[in-house]
Amino acid sequence: MNVTDLNGFELEVTYLDEAIRQSSEFSSYGQVGGDCSKFNEKQKAYWSDLHEKLLTLKSKHNNEKF
Repeated sequence: MNVTDLNGFELEVTYLDEAIRQSSEFSSYGQVGGDCSKFNEKQKAYWSDLHEKLLTLKSKHNNEKF
């Protein structure tokens, strides 16, 4: 299965459930100290977008089974 990330790169997903778990976890990470707010916003947007796309992919995959 493949998904296109926020930057337009196509990613191959081998273990969908694990990718969903990781993208959820990574979307809550952030840098501390200094002026990292723009970086944190960008990273959160990336991982949140990827997480939503992975959930959509799983939903489509589950619907194809029936």
